[in-house]
Order: sequence, then structure tokens, then C-alpha cells
Amino acid sequence: MSEPLTRSAMGIADGLPLNVSQGGLDELRRDVQRLMDIEAIKQLKHAYFRCLDTANWEEMGTLFHDDVSVHFKGGSYEWKLQGKEEYLGAVGQAFHKGSLGHHNGHHPEIQILGESEATGIWYLADNMWILDHKFFTGGTALYWDRYLKVEGRWLIKDTSYRRLYETNQALEENPPLSTHYLGEHGADPGGSS
Repeated sequence: MSEPLTRSAMGIADGLPLNVSQGGLDELRRDVQRLMDIEAIKQLKHAYFRCLDTANWEEMGTLFHDDVSVHFKGGSYEWKLQGKEEYLGAVGQAFHKGSLGHHNGHHPEIQILGESEATGIWYLADNMWILDHKFFTGGTALYWDRYLKVEGRWLIKDTSYRRLYETNQALEENPPLSTHYLGEHGADPGGSS
């Protein structure tokens, strides 16, 4: 049996309080900066999902720390990757002209730990079609991330997820697509552009 997905098991501690300081202008600036940092982290993660589904690896690379640690556990797979290049290579093999992805991150729980470190929990809902194999995977997962602020920009330093549920289904035929972005802009299956 796997460990329950609690904040403690995910390594998520309480962050700085989101209360208005009783001090003066400097304290108010710090409070506003915390809120801006939370918004910046939300935009970072939303950009991650957009880049994933559009196979935008160049922009995706700007979202990660060079030494990112990745651990994704689904019902039928487990990825343990170290470093931005290894991760980008792995997702590049999965998102190509013969695939179609739909990934949404919801309900962010962002904890600011200090001026340059934060954590977050996200609820994922996704669908993935591997058209060249007539196969569909869908489900939900919980992501938990650690973020570092480097030279004024938040980056994903560690990212993990575990499925809450996953369905896998062989398809008799592919869905009737009226448009297919990756079919036009993705790499050829197998890695060649």
C-alpha cells in the first residue's frame, strides 16, 4: 500500500502567514511581494501546462531549474528523472505529431517559505491520446512542487505527482479531430523534427 497523500508526506510545510503586517511601509511592501510571488508561481505552473500540451520545449526549458528533480507515478508508469535536459528529452518523446494532450492544473496551494523558496500543491486533470497507437489515458493526480527564485524569477526545482485515478483504454479508432495542433507543430514520433 502506498503512503497517503498528505501535506506531510509530500514534504509541504506551512509557509509564511498571509496576514497583513502591523508594521509600516516596509512590512506592507513585503506583504505585497509575497502576494506577487504567489501569482508569479501560479503563472509559472500554468505556463508549464500550456508548454506541455503545445510541445513548446524551448519555453518549457525556461521554467525549470537546471538541476530539477522529477518523480511522476501513474497507474502504469513511473518516471524518475534528474536535470532539465533529461526531463525535456523524456516529454519530447511523449508529445509529438502522433499524440494529443490536455492537462489542466487547478486549486493551487502555494506556501511561501522565504524570499526565494516556496512549495505548491496542484490538482491535475488530464487526457492523453497516443494516436499512432490508438490508445487513451486519462485521470487525475496531485502535483507537489518546490520552487526557487533565481535572479528574480521563480523556477520549478522539484516536481512530483501521483495519480489519484488513471484510466487506460485501447481505442478501435482515433477521435474525429477537426484540428490537431501537435499534428501540425509537433515533432515526428521517435524524436526527429
